[in-house]
Amino acid sequence: MMLKNMKMRWVAMKGDGKKGRMKWGGFLMILSLTIFSLFTLLLLARYTVKQHSNYDYGGFDSHHFSPFSIFAWKPIFASSDLPRNSPLHKRLWGPVRELVSLYPHANPRGPYAAPSLQSTGFLFIRIRGGFHEIRNAISDAVAVARLLNATLVIPEILSTTSSKGISSEYKSFAYLYNEEQFMAALAKDVNIIKTLPKNLKEARRKKAVPLYRVPSSATPYFYLHQVLPMLRKHSVVELVVSEGGCLQSNLPPDLEEYQRLRCRVAFHALQFRQEVQELAAKIMRRLRSVGRPFIAYEPGMTREALAYYGCAELFQDVHTELIQHKRSWMLKRGILKGKLSVDSAQQRLNGSCPLMPDEVGLVLRAYGYRSDTVIYISGGEVFGGQRLLIPLHAMFENVVDRTSLSTSHELTRLYGREAIFVHPPPRFPPSVAEGKKLEEWKKVGPRPRPLPPPPARPKYPHNIEGWWGWVAESDNEPESTVMELRTNAHKLLWEAIDYIVCVEADVFIPGFDRDGKGRPNFASLVMGHRLYQSAAAVTYRPDRKEVTKLIDDLREGMHPANRTWLSSIRKHLRRTLLDGPMEAFNTSKPLSFLSHPVPECSCSRGKTNTLTGFDPQVAYKVRASCPAWMSINVKSRLKEKESDDEINIDDGFISSFFFGRGSENQGTSNGGNASREETSNGGNASREETRLEDQEELEGQER
Repeated sequence: MMLKNMKMRWVAMKGDGKKGRMKWGGFLMILSLTIFSLFTLLLLARYTVKQHSNYDYGGFDSHHFSPFSIFAWKPIFASSDLPRNSPLHKRLWGPVRELVSLYPHANPRGPYAAPSLQSTGFLFIRIRGGFHEIRNAISDAVAVARLLNATLVIPEILSTTSSKGISSEYKSFAYLYNEEQFMAALAKDVNIIKTLPKNLKEARRKKAVPLYRVPSSATPYFYLHQVLPMLRKHSVVELVVSEGGCLQSNLPPDLEEYQRLRCRVAFHALQFRQEVQELAAKIMRRLRSVGRPFIAYEPGMTREALAYYGCAELFQDVHTELIQHKRSWMLKRGILKGKLSVDSAQQRLNGSCPLMPDEVGLVLRAYGYRSDTVIYISGGEVFGGQRLLIPLHAMFENVVDRTSLSTSHELTRLYGREAIFVHPPPRFPPSVAEGKKLEEWKKVGPRPRPLPPPPARPKYPHNIEGWWGWVAESDNEPESTVMELRTNAHKLLWEAIDYIVCVEADVFIPGFDRDGKGRPNFASLVMGHRLYQSAAAVTYRPDRKEVTKLIDDLREGMHPANRTWLSSIRKHLRRTLLDGPMEAFNTSKPLSFLSHPVPECSCSRGKTNTLTGFDPQVAYKVRASCPAWMSINVKSRLKEKESDDEINIDDGFISSFFFGRGSENQGTSNGGNASREETSNGGNASREETRLEDQEELEGQER
């Protein structure tokens, strides 16, 4: 019996062993499948990164996109791109032939001594304002330091020092610009140090240092006869610059080298810090990777500018109240002189208000740009929100900005390690008991003695954060919160990225060229940089007064979008390519030299354009010839000549957009064959219907 039981146990143990082996086998199988799945995911991830890197660096054809994308933008191209040698492509994207002989030349042109080692003292400058004000002020500060033979302490940018919790890795000037590059590039112009000596730092803390609040129109006489004596006496002078500059724009002819010094500062020495340049380069590669040129558009629609020029009624919503409140604040501060109530419609007709995005889109479409043209929206703010861009999105399918061409992680890395902001705990309404006490206090009868005032009305987050929380309570603008101050610092980085993209864009068009104090703004700096760096690049400077009249005629039906109207738009935009810089010489340059650095910082190579008779040396007063070391084959650039037939190329998609004749895609599909057929077949009926008389334009000094 005992042996029988032992035998049964042995059989049971043997059976349990089989079950155990089956369990282990199943476990190993699951483990193998898991490892295989992980390996497959790693391969897919590697493939995705490879495909994305190709997209990032433009290493693939624009018609074969990777199925994996982490960006919001997916280009939509209804038809193939125009051949680069086609007449229409040259008219829309090609260089301005009359300006190809202008080149940047900001080097000294005469005797120019190196900075003396024995300076008159230290110049400490604090700069208040936005991106364009900072850039203007820094170039002026270097010129003033050279004028006074002073040692320049790297300027302090108050927009960053006043922000709480931003990254400690980048302080003040270094938050936006590369300090080492700045000092190295100007070593032969000015002595520059990073900080004041300890004894002078202590004197500044004790407010024993002379301080000047300098206007943008300060003259060299002011510095030589008022600031210089105090500089010699105290060894240091502090300047506070809050108006976008500290030296008058137009200097006497004997100080022309200081103008070229400003150009060397703004266009060569002021390089953004490495992280900003890297992200801007990535965005540029992502824009270029689609294989098509793009337009950069700067709306210029800031609340300050709209308030300054009285454009509040263009919105007809809550934003009107905000703009009027800002205008009232400007009037009380003395920033603006005039009345609170302004006829916004008349201001718009006078060209004092920005062009709305839908108006800019209409002008570009009328000129000939197709609906699949890539448009990059720049600028730190479009007051009124994204709803104002809806009509532009309806006219152009590929409207992008920095947020759709970069990830949130890339933008966060740009800011560095910032302190974590802890929001205050929410405040709840008073309890029912407290409410009853307040009601009883109000209903109580005669009092034998004065009682303390009733408790103040509690304020909650829902009626503090937003315009409704302060517009009706105070005439003053509310103090900036911690997050608003931090956002102001971030805006400097955003505009730095946009600045790089706008300067390098194939085409640039501004919606407005004035800021909230009546001076040149971000768009003006971009146009000045493009005029200096690549004068022949297409930079439209539309006359807002004329464009507004043409668009109103179209909207009111006085002049339908016929050939005459389209010709008027095209003539105007083409004329601004040459007349725009000349007008900027009279309007923008007296307020900001960097908005029009010609002729002081340019030279000319080549002869007058025989096709139009336009001479940039006469028109822009560029008398200097480029030095011999600029070995540029100008003849090959000027040799290219456009015939009348090439300029008169038909824009079939314009007629489809404005006249409703067929679809745009039909007119430009099939790999661009339609464009080529129209070029070769001059008797095409649709071409005759939409042909614009550009021959008259050419005879009248047009491009």
